[in-house]
Amino acid sequence: MKITFCCTDTKAEPWLRGLAAALPAADISVWQPGAPQADYAVVWAPPQQFIDEQPRLQALFNIGAGVDALLRLRLPPGLRVVRLDDAGMAVQMAEYVSHALIRHFREFDGYEADMRAGRWSYRKPRLRQDFPVGVMGLGVLGERVARAVAQFDFPVRGWSRGAKQIAGVRCYSGAQGFNDFLAASRVLVNLLPLTPETQDIMNRDTLARLVPGAYVINVARGAHLVDEDLLALIDAGQVAGATLDVFRTEPLPAGHPFWSHPRITLTPHTSARTLRDESIAQIAGKIAALARGEPVAGVVDAARGY
Repeated sequence: MKITFCCTDTKAEPWLRGLAAALPAADISVWQPGAPQADYAVVWAPPQQFIDEQPRLQALFNIGAGVDALLRLRLPPGLRVVRLDDAGMAVQMAEYVSHALIRHFREFDGYEADMRAGRWSYRKPRLRQDFPVGVMGLGVLGERVARAVAQFDFPVRGWSRGAKQIAGVRCYSGAQGFNDFLAASRVLVNLLPLTPETQDIMNRDTLARLVPGAYVINVARGAHLVDEDLLALIDAGQVAGATLDVFRTEPLPAGHPFWSHPRITLTPHTSARTLRDESIAQIAGKIAALARGEPVAGVVDAARGY
């Protein structure tokens, strides 16, 4: 069995060592143009040349949860794309969203500003029932986030393409439930996969349907959000602010209005980092299962985009 590794901006050696330890009988190497044909590939943002030169691949294993960059490539029919199911990312995402939500709800940003200015002040406690949290996207990460938020006694709504049932979460689905979901949410958390249908889904029209004084947390992809529309709604008072971890261009360009906006909190695409050891164990297990002719979880439906 031959495995090739082609991951942009990723140190190869630790991955190669881990994969070799987990799959000692495999021949594992870093891809270079003109390299021999491989059976399986571990990838992150590979170039089209890699795909074109490896027509015998049986499966691509993506080292992140999002596969939108892979699906933009010309992939051979029948090539399986397999994403990570979790590999330690879900708990990180739940931590990040809970932190952003509670920081906004408890007005800790305001307390921090006051203390830095030498002001000892209090704010009137707010009611959780006035801050229903809407989670867009109820996959592995979205469901974990929704369950985590519910533990803090916030009302939790969830929206997904297909119908879901999650204890403690009021679930909406499909186009027919989308506007009702927005109208029932004051904090909007985006965990959708990026597809042609979801690109620009957070725009002036959809964000204006949220409960007035809404707060936006985007931890999925920058292309889900229309930057100018968010800024306009914040300045108009319809949206109270946002925590953004992902952007249309990364790193976020110097001079972008997000950098200096007082009601926007930024982090550098770090809400849920790939944990190498957990990811290697999962990928190795799936490669071994495929080699035995067994099905694996996480195979992407190219037509849906996730």
